[in-house]
Amino acid sequence: MGTEDVASVPTTPVASGTPGCTPLFSGQFKPERGGDGWKSLFKSCKCFSVEALSLEEGTLPSVSCALIPPPISLARKVGAEFIGTFILIFTGTATAIVNQKTQGSETLLSLAASTGLAVMIVILSTGHISGAHINPSVTIAFAALKHFPWKHVPIYIGAQILASTCAAFLLKAIFHPVMGGGVTVPSGGFAQAFALEFIISFNLMFVVTAVTTDTRAVGELAGVGVGATVMLNILIAGETTGASMNPVRTLGPAIAANNYKAIWIYLTAPILGALAGAAAYSAVKLPDRDVNGQEKQPNAEHSFRR
Repeated sequence: MGTEDVASVPTTPVASGTPGCTPLFSGQFKPERGGDGWKSLFKSCKCFSVEALSLEEGTLPSVSCALIPPPISLARKVGAEFIGTFILIFTGTATAIVNQKTQGSETLLSLAASTGLAVMIVILSTGHISGAHINPSVTIAFAALKHFPWKHVPIYIGAQILASTCAAFLLKAIFHPVMGGGVTVPSGGFAQAFALEFIISFNLMFVVTAVTTDTRAVGELAGVGVGATVMLNILIAGETTGASMNPVRTLGPAIAANNYKAIWIYLTAPILGALAGAAAYSAVKLPDRDVNGQEKQPNAEHSFRR
């Protein structure tokens, strides 16, 4: 058959950064009647997912193109983790300091709302970059369940501690001499404080594990779900322990205020509670299976980006 019957292909380039999956071709198309026109054309297309094509004349079916996102450097992840932790510690601690300075005008509900909203906006803004751990307990729990590489744990925790310390000293400079209200200390017995911090950290990590590691959970609302859990936990334990749920929430302000009362509770109970919460959800969640019915292995890195 002569070459004059071969259909011409439009050569309009398509920008790789174009959002969505815009079809690369449009209009009527005249394939070679011999039967190999369509096949030879699309064998060379590596990035397309094309359904079975009809060999009869007609328009070209819709074509989809899945772009693989570029890898995120560790420096960007650590930078986003630092900023996210800084926002959380600054917001939560500042609200507590203002509440003390104004003799309780903020109320416990306002403290809960402030911290919960801070967690939500940090997850929504940095979750796709660093995973938005903003908590050593979360980082350690993810690593223990093989959803985060252990080699990155010290770097993440170092960024979280540094961000917490910077936020606390900045608040000390702004609100000096009022700083004591930003430190989480137990108002009752140590055993009661330990039990509460363990339980609320369990609750938090149970929800975090659900929305980040289970494809059946509503991942799009991860920020809202985790922020609401933080608010609920503060309403439960805020009056008794300050509802830290986060070792660096206590550590940075404690260093700035030089107040280390019962700090061991806030450095151990949240980590143990988070490990228990993550293990509990992993035990009850339905297994992920591939198209062949085989159970999938856990992803090497989860967090708030799937």
